[in-house]
This record gives sequence, structure tokens and C-alpha cells, in this order.
Amino acid sequence: MVIVAAVDDSDRAASILREADTLAERFDETIHVLHVMKRSEAIQVEEDSANPDEVVSIGELRDRASRTAADAIESHPTNAPTEAIGRIGDPAAEVVDYAQANDTRYIVVSPQKQSATGKMLFGSVAQSILLNADCPVVSLVAQDDA
Repeated sequence: MVIVAAVDDSDRAASILREADTLAERFDETIHVLHVMKRSEAIQVEEDSANPDEVVSIGELRDRASRTAADAIESHPTNAPTEAIGRIGDPAAEVVDYAQANDTRYIVVSPQKQSATGKMLFGSVAQSILLNADCPVVSLVAQDDA
């Protein structure tokens, strides 16, 4: 089994990895640090490409997402073994799908603080993961992004 630490490129990654490390050590598991690049971000990468006539491959986009996960690991080292994983798509759906496909013991998330209006208009990735995951989800206290 594995512990899935769902990270983005915010400061929340530190607390997610600390909690994932605690769980991984307790259960002797590996941490899969998962970053999901939203489709809108993938489109932006394509538009920002140095050569607009070249298509950025899905593999390249996944590599970029994986690098975000690897950067989180490098910035916040763990005692447990880790693996950086990158995916593209809807973050909540991709995290849940990845967890289901990889015999996950726990998913660790940290929601972003939102106003009531923000929650109503945009929803919450963490909330969607909590509602749809087949395994336990550890949701840390919501934090403001710095």
C-alpha cells in the first residue's frame, strides 16, 4: 500500500508531506507525492512554448507535473521513501483515480481557505476528494496561501 500526498506548488506542500511522512513511517509505507496539472495550466504551457508551431506532448506535460512533485520532495524531505508522480486533468478526479489504482492506505490533502462565495462558485478539490475517495482521506486544517 502507499500514502498519496496530493500537492500543488503552494506552501501547503510542507504540511502535507510532514503528515504523509508520519503516516508512512507508522505503517511502513512509501509516499507517492502526486501533483495534477489542470488542463488550463497545460494549455498555458502550450501557449507559452518557445516554438508555437510545436505541440507540447502529453509526456512533457506529465514530466512538468512530476517535477512539481519532485520539487516539493526536495524542499520538504521525508524519512519515508518517496516517488514523484505527475498527472494532467481535473485534480480531484485524478487524485481519486490514482489512489484507487495504487492500493492507497491514505490520501493526504490540505484545502485552501476560501470565502463562502468562493466555495459556492469554485468548489473545493479537497472536498471532492473527501466525498469520492474509497480510502481514508486526511484533510489538514485549511490554510491561506502565502
